[in-house]
Amino acid sequence: MRVPWSASRECQSSSSEAVQLATSSKQHYTSLSSKCAHSVSLGTVRLREKGWVDQCMDERHCPVPGICCRLTILLLTFDCRVFMPNLVPPKIPDGERLDFDDIHRKRMEKDLNELQALIEAHFESRKKEEEELMSLKDRIEQRRAERAEQQRIRSEREKERQARMAEERARKEEEEARKKAEEEARKKKAFSNMLHFGGYMQKSEKKGGKKQTEREKKKKILSERRKPLNIDHLNEDKLRDKAKELWQTIRDLEAEKFDLQEKFKRQKYEINVLRNRVSDHQKV
Repeated sequence: MRVPWSASRECQSSSSEAVQLATSSKQHYTSLSSKCAHSVSLGTVRLREKGWVDQCMDERHCPVPGICCRLTILLLTFDCRVFMPNLVPPKIPDGERLDFDDIHRKRMEKDLNELQALIEAHFESRKKEEEELMSLKDRIEQRRAERAEQQRIRSEREKERQARMAEERARKEEEEARKKAEEEARKKKAFSNMLHFGGYMQKSEKKGGKKQTEREKKKKILSERRKPLNIDHLNEDKLRDKAKELWQTIRDLEAEKFDLQEKFKRQKYEINVLRNRVSDHQKV
């Protein structure tokens, strides 16, 4: 049992007094062992009065709870010094000595392994990034080639469309030129026929007397239709209404004129078609 340093010093300072107390209570301390022994004798009470007995640290084994064995510690210390021989502590065999070079070498190997692992991880990451970059470049090149092919196909289709449009335009121009030439030929023929018919009409007019010409008839009709426009006595609102009325009249006349022109064109086309059919029938 190891004795605290404070107890040893206390024992040394009061050894004579402790011997007297131990002698008066010798029959109560003969059975003390290495464990904590407890006393209930008069000596214990006297020690407690002097402040040498403190509260028990292990009340489970204490016969008198609350009273500890500082006296026991003093007696054991005194008895060990007086009656027990000096014990030599056993010699602890030396273990393996620390090899700092080996520790340094192991630490260097550990650092080297960690560095090697970091380098390998870096190169693996770099290799993966390079592979991704190459894959991205391949996709870009493939997409660029696809776009170039699409552009080529689109340009070829555009060229074909332009060629068809040019061919269609040339065909239409040729057809229009042919129709125009045929129209000119028919006009010349009709004009020659009209000349012959005009000579015949002049002869008939000479025979029938002098008649009004078409121009004179037109002037007469216009003079009958034309009415004088008296607007001097009209105010602003009535002038505005009059202008709207004239504008509506002009619009109606223009619409009628357009309808007559279209009708004339249609009749003229039908006449030309009939003449062509007659000429084709005569050729056959």
